[in-house]
Amino acid sequence: MYYNFTVKIPVIPGKIIRKKKGNSTYILYQYGQKYNKVKQYSVPVRAIIGKVHPDDSTLMYPNENYQVYFPDVELPEELPDAYRSCSLRIGSYAVIRYVLNEYKIPEMLTKRFGDDTGLLLDLVSYMIVDEENAGQYYPDFAFCHPLFSDGMGIYSDSKVSRFLSSFTKDQTIGFLDDWNRNRDHKQRIYISYDSSNKNCQAGDLELVEYGKAKDDKGLPVFNMAIAFDNSNRVPLFYEEYPGSITDISQFVHTVDKVTEYGYKNVGFILDRGYFSKENIRYMESEGYAFIMMVKGQKELVSSLVLEHRDTFETDRDCNIRSYRVYGKTVKAKLYEDDSAERFFHIYFDPSKQAAERELLELHLDRFKQYMDKHMGQAVSLGKTYGHYFKLTYDKKGNLISYKEHKDVIQRELQLCGYFCIITSEEMTAAQALIHYKGRDISEKLFSADKSFIGSKSVRICSNEALSAKLFIEFIALIVRNRIYNLLKETMIRLDARPNYMTVPAAIRELEKIEMIRRNNGTYKLDHAVSKRQKTILSSFGMDADTIKALAKDIGTLLKNNQSLMDDTDEPDEEEYEYGTDEIDIFD
Repeated sequence: MYYNFTVKIPVIPGKIIRKKKGNSTYILYQYGQKYNKVKQYSVPVRAIIGKVHPDDSTLMYPNENYQVYFPDVELPEELPDAYRSCSLRIGSYAVIRYVLNEYKIPEMLTKRFGDDTGLLLDLVSYMIVDEENAGQYYPDFAFCHPLFSDGMGIYSDSKVSRFLSSFTKDQTIGFLDDWNRNRDHKQRIYISYDSSNKNCQAGDLELVEYGKAKDDKGLPVFNMAIAFDNSNRVPLFYEEYPGSITDISQFVHTVDKVTEYGYKNVGFILDRGYFSKENIRYMESEGYAFIMMVKGQKELVSSLVLEHRDTFETDRDCNIRSYRVYGKTVKAKLYEDDSAERFFHIYFDPSKQAAERELLELHLDRFKQYMDKHMGQAVSLGKTYGHYFKLTYDKKGNLISYKEHKDVIQRELQLCGYFCIITSEEMTAAQALIHYKGRDISEKLFSADKSFIGSKSVRICSNEALSAKLFIEFIALIVRNRIYNLLKETMIRLDARPNYMTVPAAIRELEKIEMIRRNNGTYKLDHAVSKRQKTILSSFGMDADTIKALAKDIGTLLKNNQSLMDDTDEPDEEEYEYGTDEIDIFD
């Protein structure tokens, strides 16, 4: 990867070599020698450190190798004013700026990051708009967008790399303290907590360990969890922890954080992955309520489901029309030595029943096909086969017959379509389901993180950079989630359901609002705001006049500071080394 700025070509006699390929000339640095056992002499070992500027043979565009072999040379942090497009896309910038100011995020970040706050916010915008998190492509985003940095200066990718490596725990924890301090701690809220893990192939990172990955590829992972205020639809805080730590064991520390942030009137909405007697007791010892999902086929609730089966599935008083299910609430103890009875909300979903029954039948068919194929053979079958079938083997260990456990299969067929939500507080089945369904937003956050913020891969190689990117992702999730909620509220008010009111579609539409640089060097709005764009902007309390005023401010800031970048060919992003001086590394 070659940077978008130039440096002086080093002058080191015998160590700097020029190599021409096509219309480009590359600079190679000889950093050592390697003994060739076959030829019995030493050969030079070289690496490309840059590409010569086409108009000045004393300058070159450096690459990452240049920083390795010349670490003491200070690289420019900011790209020249020439590196800016004659067309700037300002629509998404306007919306992101609105959300940032609404939450007063710039002020909170400035306390911790000072002059680097602008770059941090630009990286947030870059993640949201381009759905990308690779730092080396940030200059391409900055090339055609207004920026939050001082004077809208465009920073180099080397500056981005150094910035990510400079993050400290005090900065990120300080922001989270400020962010949660500004919440209304007296309000009754339900916190949805969920976690995800990411596979990692990076170097020696402290968080990366082998664990139980959801997308198990045999790679080490690290975990990230988010606590989300369901009542106000706002992310509260996030956690990063090693891959070997399970979600259940980590949850106790999450409860401690909620207490430390000053939240008192709280209920937790949890997935079944966090269910344990210890977690429930710890939550209640801190005075917190809980809402937890449990599948109907789990032993914990299956007996309750069967006991109340056929008592509510057609009762219209139990119908929860908004979710097309029927629900009933009963009281029972969660475990044998439970001190109090809990509220078990049992639900029946007719469409889910059909799907689960069909899935069970398909599994049974596959099991039978596999056993028929291996009949008379010494085959090792897992516990699942023994659960559904009585297996018979001969003295040699060969499978000779199987028979269904009809009572087991009948029981599971009866439980298809049922699920249960357990609450520590009294509420109706409809209220419990509405609260739990609100948890879908936190799951959408993880989807946004991996799909819409480009963070399925983190692309880092140091502990500091990992923490920095996770922090920037969290800020981006706050902003994107607010954009999502405001667009959704507007769409509910509209008679129609336009397909451009999703976050990705709205951003694509807003990106069409452009400013063009005129002959006098001033940027001006290129065309009027369209009807679609007005609808999207109305979600944020903005209109065409708002965009005109913003365009005027941007044009004033950038006036007389721009010219087109020189038209140079993009170099390859490969690194080359010389193994011997007889091999042409460019062939």
